[in-house]
Amino acid sequence: MQAILRERFIEYIEFEKRYSKHTVKSYRNDLFQFFLYLENVYQISEIKEINHIHIRSWLVSLIENHINARSISRKISTLKSYYSYLIKEKIVNENPMDRVVTPKISKRMPVFVEKKNMDELLDKINFENNFKGLRDKLIITLFYFTGMRLSELVNLSVSDIDINKKLIKVLGKRNKERLLPFTEMVKNQITEYLVWRDKICSDTTKDVLFLTEKGEKVYQKLVYRIIRYYLGIVTSLDKKSPHVLRHTFATHMLNNGADLNSIKELLGHANLSATQIYTHNTFEKLKKVYNQSHPKA
Repeated sequence: MQAILRERFIEYIEFEKRYSKHTVKSYRNDLFQFFLYLENVYQISEIKEINHIHIRSWLVSLIENHINARSISRKISTLKSYYSYLIKEKIVNENPMDRVVTPKISKRMPVFVEKKNMDELLDKINFENNFKGLRDKLIITLFYFTGMRLSELVNLSVSDIDINKKLIKVLGKRNKERLLPFTEMVKNQITEYLVWRDKICSDTTKDVLFLTEKGEKVYQKLVYRIIRYYLGIVTSLDKKSPHVLRHTFATHMLNNGADLNSIKELLGHANLSATQIYTHNTFEKLKKVYNQSHPKA
């Protein structure tokens, strides 16, 4: 019965709540680990036998096994979602998660590329004047000028781009669409790239925006390698990824006067709290300017 309930829940978050494949996989693994622990330690197999003491015991075991606080917090979120589902379905009457405290997690500052380094990358680095060079530069440009996610970029279609209105339609998390504006310069890059792209696309990839040199759809690892290579030319950051360019977009926008709500919509965040982390970078910049400029600092 326990396994059946878990699978019903997984189907619920996958098809009704439309959680991402990554989240669904994580939730499935969390629940498997949780119930395996209960069976091994307490010989519990029925959902109604579980109380907050059992859950706390599992969390303590995770801490003792040096599982980091962020992972533990995610596992708690999994159990909260699971028990909310069980309450909704009237399978249990009480929610033991109401008596479980989530450990505090320190927020990590988003890593971003300094503006001078991005200027050097886009204005001074020599990209070859061929399909690969134009593609690689456009990939970097779209990340930096729109803040889109890696999965969103890889799945872009030519038909998602409105050249005249200078808008790109992306499909974000939980299948939510949003429109992202771009500049005249980006428009020119897209137009130039499409001329080369049209020469190598096939019937199966005729609407796929980003292609490999063999005319196939690009994949995430390839895009990651492209970003890591070019960021490595202009910055010594330990982390060099598409997500760093997304952070860079948001941080530079905020530093240049964009309001937080606008950035939230452009990034496709579900709530403002996810966007507020970028204010920490801005505050650090203000502190630096203050310390450099104030006569008594």
